[in-house]
Amino acid sequence: MADLHIPIDRGKGAIAGQVATELREAIRQGRLEAGTRLPASRELARDLSVSRGVVVEAYEQLVAEGFLLARVGAGTVVAATARREPARVRERAPYYGHRPTSPDLGGFPRERWMAAVRHVLTTVPSDAFDYGDPGGVPELREELASYLKRVRAADVSADNLVIVGGVAQGLSLILHALRSPKLAVEDPTSHRQVPLLRRTGAELVPIPVDEEGLRVERLRGVGAVLLTPAHQYPTGVVLSPARRAALMEWGGVVVEDDYDAEFRFDRDPVGCLQGLAPDRVILSGSVSKSLAPGLRLGWIAAPPDLAEAVRRARGELDLGSPVIEQYALAHLLRTGGYDRNLRRMRREYKKRRDALVRALAEHLPELVVRGIEAGLHIYLDLPQDWDENEVAAAARAAGLSAEEVGQMRFTEGPPAIVMGFARVPAHHADDVIARMKVSMSGQRKG
Repeated sequence: MADLHIPIDRGKGAIAGQVATELREAIRQGRLEAGTRLPASRELARDLSVSRGVVVEAYEQLVAEGFLLARVGAGTVVAATARREPARVRERAPYYGHRPTSPDLGGFPRERWMAAVRHVLTTVPSDAFDYGDPGGVPELREELASYLKRVRAADVSADNLVIVGGVAQGLSLILHALRSPKLAVEDPTSHRQVPLLRRTGAELVPIPVDEEGLRVERLRGVGAVLLTPAHQYPTGVVLSPARRAALMEWGGVVVEDDYDAEFRFDRDPVGCLQGLAPDRVILSGSVSKSLAPGLRLGWIAAPPDLAEAVRRARGELDLGSPVIEQYALAHLLRTGGYDRNLRRMRREYKKRRDALVRALAEHLPELVVRGIEAGLHIYLDLPQDWDENEVAAAARAAGLSAEEVGQMRFTEGPPAIVMGFARVPAHHADDVIARMKVSMSGQRKG
């Protein structure tokens, strides 16, 4: 275990930032080598005469940046790829690929989550672990209602919230309750959602998306529409004020996937549609990006009669979500830990996005970057004669997560790819895009 000398100037403030800076420089200069185990947060806090929270915040920041790895049972260690190297094409690049929309799971706030679970296990009465309300733990619904009002301008109460196993299950339950034979969806849209939607028996009606979002005037002959107004996937456009107004006048049921609402970088967050018309807009969201998709925790805010139908269906299908995780999330929301983690990851993702966009502008200026105001992915328009399959393959060969937009379309469209940036540390972006360019150089683009 490393013995660390970390000078702190208490007059400057931002103690956690100073600790992170000193550790980062020690790693870059080779004074802390790959695999070195760092002291436990409580031990280092005692040595530095600071609060444990200061060290936890510094460690979490460096984990998010890729300098450290945090492993349960193994402590915090220096990552193998952390030391800065001269910009060049390496023999083998780190692999950052997964779904382009995936968060950096190294940023999961392990210590805060463990503290929340520990609090639950030491304070919650034993009968709370029995079968409960299939709609979710009341404490979590209360905290979520308060959070959604404050952050998303939602018009919601605990009574019309249902806790679900992520947005995917939420959509299945909503469509089961709606029994609508026709469902309008965005074109393009997430191709992974399409089989799930069709399995409910809904007939999908594709509606084009342009620079203002869904073409609301095309909503004819359908009773419900599913859309991502805060940051459309995959294009990244935000539903314009005019389209929002037109959607409210349309009169059908709106299923609002609050996709990417947590991570706004270059503009103020846009309030959810549900707050405008809570009697016919169903809001769905989850912690899959803000914390981790493996938690399988999400929610639905719906009009009272529909919320009751969804709660009843949840009880018939699987009796509800795991209660310990629900209580832990409620604790994070109540104590501010959830907000603090979001702020930390928002700063880090913005750095990563900026670094990737700069690298693309330098190495591949032919690509037009769009949809970068929010979220964890960018949308890249390709020259008309380029093959999106080959460009996406080159990105994946370089270690990036990338997908062809063609597979997300119901109708033909210009070549484009989606690229994720959440798992690419800022100091690796230039190297990775350089590798992508080299991989593309031997491929036919037309």
